[in-house]
Amino acid sequence: MKTILITGGAGFIGSHVVRLFVNKYPNYRIVNLDKLTYAGNLANLKDVEECANYEFVKGDIVNGEAMLSLFRQYQFDGVIHLAAESHVDRSISNPTEFVFTNVIGTVNLLNAARAIWKDNRDDKLFYHISTDEVYGSLGKEGMFTETTKYDPHSPYSASKASSDHFVRAYCDTFGLPTLVSNCSNNYGSYQFPEKLIPLFIHNIRNKKPLPVYGKGENIRDWLWVEDHARAIDVIFHQGTVGETYNIGGHNEWTNIDLIKLMCAVMDRKLGRASGESEKLITYVKDRAGHDLRYAIDSTKLQNELGWVPSIQFEEGLEKTIDWYLDNEAWLENVTSGDYQKYYEEQYSKR
Repeated sequence: MKTILITGGAGFIGSHVVRLFVNKYPNYRIVNLDKLTYAGNLANLKDVEECANYEFVKGDIVNGEAMLSLFRQYQFDGVIHLAAESHVDRSISNPTEFVFTNVIGTVNLLNAARAIWKDNRDDKLFYHISTDEVYGSLGKEGMFTETTKYDPHSPYSASKASSDHFVRAYCDTFGLPTLVSNCSNNYGSYQFPEKLIPLFIHNIRNKKPLPVYGKGENIRDWLWVEDHARAIDVIFHQGTVGETYNIGGHNEWTNIDLIKLMCAVMDRKLGRASGESEKLITYVKDRAGHDLRYAIDSTKLQNELGWVPSIQFEEGLEKTIDWYLDNEAWLENVTSGDYQKYYEEQYSKR
């Protein structure tokens, strides 16, 4: 039985990865480590929390001694490292927090893995999940590849770039078996409503303003979170140590076109007049250091490991909107902060 540590497993992407691994690999012991900050929600994993091969541990990767102790206790065979501060606006308000979590936290995990795996690194793997934002901004042409030069522009992307470099340095310097993947913007169920799609679904439903940075001309490549989880599964099991893999959805949209599509879909699903929700669009001052365009070239991942995205954006957006409309209680709990009581209610008595 392999024991796999998934950090940040109560977060948006992490919860989908935990669910996939718990259900797909009953012979694996899946340990979910999460600090349970505002973005960590154990209610995302209600459907697997009683599974025999799943265990939750509350902890902070910034605590190096705690991480070493955790590795000693569980003797992990693999790490899938998703824990991170990830919201650009928050990084502008508090860059230092991003340095501690994304850089120091990653190094603490690397140190723990190096210490525990020093005598036997066979079949061990430290897999670090990163972002396309480390590459900076594209013009109208071209796509990010695995060899694109790093050019981060926000404190968030700078902290992720630094953590990527440390992961690769530990592979090159210490021989630690590592992998890195860089993904495009994720969307789907269980995403904290500070991010564009769940925030705007919530605001459209409640007829609140839809704040659009600048003219809404920024372009993002959108990746359905369940496709990302499948990619992580494939890379973890079949990827080559020391390599980097880019994961993209091949779904480029300007922010304003995406928002107008969401308005149209929501008007149809809520029985509103066509164009009614577009009236909520409110243009606001552009974000500092706002990258114009991201686009991922996933050719390497497709050619070497056979992964391809399963759905196009319009279909994925329909599924996503349906999920949030069908899970109104989840969204209300998150926006009110009540979800943070779940840990105390469910785990304090264990």
